[in-house]
Order: sequence, then C-alpha cells, then structure tokens
Amino acid sequence: MARALLSAFLAASAFLAAAVIDSAQHKLESIEQDRVPRGTVVVLGKDELNLYVRGKIARSFLQGIRGARLDLGTGRATGFAYIDFPKLGQEMGRPLGRLMTWLLAGERPVQVEAHIRSAGGRAQVDLDRVEVSGFSISGSALDYLIRNFVHPHYPDAVIGRPFALAHHVDRLDVRPTEVRVVMAR
Repeated sequence: MARALLSAFLAASAFLAAAVIDSAQHKLESIEQDRVPRGTVVVLGKDELNLYVRGKIARSFLQGIRGARLDLGTGRATGFAYIDFPKLGQEMGRPLGRLMTWLLAGERPVQVEAHIRSAGGRAQVDLDRVEVSGFSISGSALDYLIRNFVHPHYPDAVIGRPFALAHHVDRLDVRPTEVRVVMAR
C-alpha cells in the first residue's frame, strides 16, 4: 500500500513539474513570438523559473552541471549550481587544456550574484560576485570563464553594459517571489 502511494505521489509530482515547466515555456515562447498584447504583464514565479532552468540545463547539457537553482530578490538574482568545468568543456565541444583541467577538475559549487536594472526597453545585468568553490573570481579569471563557458552557448549574452530588450518588452521587474515581464504599451 505504501509503495503504491509513493508511486502515485511521484507520478503526480512529475506531472505537476512538467505542467509548470510547460507553463514557463509557453509564457516565454509567447513573448518571443510577439503574441503577448502590449501593456500586458507576464509573471514567472520563482518555482516556475527554477523548474524551467533545471529542465533547460538538463536538455542542453548531459553532463557537467547539476543542482542549478535561482534565488530572487528585489532587482537581483543569485544562481547556484555544481559545475564540473572539464566535463562541461567536453560537453560543449571545447575541451580544456591540461593546466585548466587540473586547476578546475571535479565538481565545484558555483554562485553568481547579479543586479538587473531595466526600463524603457533596455536592461543591464551587472555581476556583483562570482564564486567558485567559495573563492571570489574576478578580472582575467572571470573573463576566461565567461569567454569559454558562457559565450559559446549564449553568444548574445551581455554583461556590464546596457542592451535592448526584444519583443516589445519594456522592463523586467525582479522580485523575491517572481519576475514580472512588463510589455511596452
């Protein structure tokens, strides 16, 4: 009996998680396909975003990243994940050299804190802190990680300078429980 209840609970949980992921996917596709009416506010809840991010990472990378999650605050987001940089490099078709493989070998806890400002169809994401295994990363080491792990998969990612928001998005309001995508009027 207990096994049947556990199986039913796990099946229901998987179904709900898939529905939430589909909900976030649907909202984001509606924005990207310009199907959201002007003046509308699209709300992506924190749990919805976390499930979406985990699903997106699982589909994009078979190895190298696990345990990804987002914490939100007012105008800020903090991302956490365990990353095995050499495995991730392999997965991306960009194996690391021997020295970098030795330096970055093994799964490492990574935390990225960023502030997000946006208004009038423009946004800016500023990194406040990046930690790998509890050590703060900045300067050329951070540039290396962005150049080799962020830009190959997200070539349009812009950090530290303003960029235009696409698809008639006026602004992103990041709050502790949600991100509100406000469409221009």
